[in-house]
Amino acid sequence: MRSVPLGDTGIAVSAVAFGAGPIPELMTAESQPRQRATVEQALAAGINWFDTAATYGMGRSEESLGRVLAELDAAGDVHVATKVRLMPPQLDDIAGHVETSLMESLARLRVERVTLLQLHNSVTGRRGEEPTSITPADVLGSGGVLQAAERLREKGLVGHLGLTGIGQPTALREVIASGRFATIQVPYNLLNPSAGSVLPSDFPETNYGNVIDACAQQRMGVLAIRVYAGGAIVGQPPAPHTFRTPFFPLDLFRRDVIRAQRLAATVAGRLPLAELALRYVVGHPQIDSAIVGFSSPAQVVQAVSCLDAGPLAEPLLQQLEGAWRIPPESGDAASD
Repeated sequence: MRSVPLGDTGIAVSAVAFGAGPIPELMTAESQPRQRATVEQALAAGINWFDTAATYGMGRSEESLGRVLAELDAAGDVHVATKVRLMPPQLDDIAGHVETSLMESLARLRVERVTLLQLHNSVTGRRGEEPTSITPADVLGSGGVLQAAERLREKGLVGHLGLTGIGQPTALREVIASGRFATIQVPYNLLNPSAGSVLPSDFPETNYGNVIDACAQQRMGVLAIRVYAGGAIVGQPPAPHTFRTPFFPLDLFRRDVIRAQRLAATVAGRLPLAELALRYVVGHPQIDSAIVGFSSPAQVVQAVSCLDAGPLAEPLLQQLEGAWRIPPESGDAASD
């Protein structure tokens, strides 16, 4: 497994990281033997970064990950990243809720500290402009998220602080420019590369405004999420989570399925879309690791083997750069 420096953290992170979110359902379900086998395969492959969150399965992901790492006696050998999300009623006591969330996460994970604590809220100009969004002032101001998280870091409970790169690019850039966060995890994939490039004004989906470039200026580590667009790129049906989340909803999934189907026809016979998608993401010069949601040991093996093929050839890259331009038509979508 290739590893690279994660920004200025001093950590060498595996180029593929283990995502324990709700889309693959592995760590939020009850399949304990498969959980253990998949994590064991990830460890054997050299994956050293495990990403979870307090909200994934209402804490079940953290519980499952903590149990499996303890069973394998591996918690001290890997980096665990978790997140805190503040709901609107909690904004009157940001510091208190940040600390409570972390302490509950540590208990579920069965560890005394995590390598990374990330803000899991969108950041927008005004509160509530996007689901659960908070403002730069909520993050950077007195009594805000940053102060609370820094106190937890001073106590030795957290190694580094990070952001989730969703919200409005201008507001995100304000927080990034503070230079106080070590990492960001940001949506980036074949069908929406806007976090890592400048796209034209007719881009049809959420435009993340090339925030990766702003992160590079601060020497932040960058972790890519939604590498397979919630499964749409690799032909998976929508996960139950996709039917209820306000962040990457079912309508987006359906449009991405159509784009992926047309892209598959365009590159037929060259490489599987799963390999194209992963190599495309890890090939971005400012992305340190791609967080992939695994649901089986075989998927770990498949993802890691893709890295051995190296970067995509430039002519193919140029062809893939326009994948988002494939216009979705509602009549082409596969049925749910």
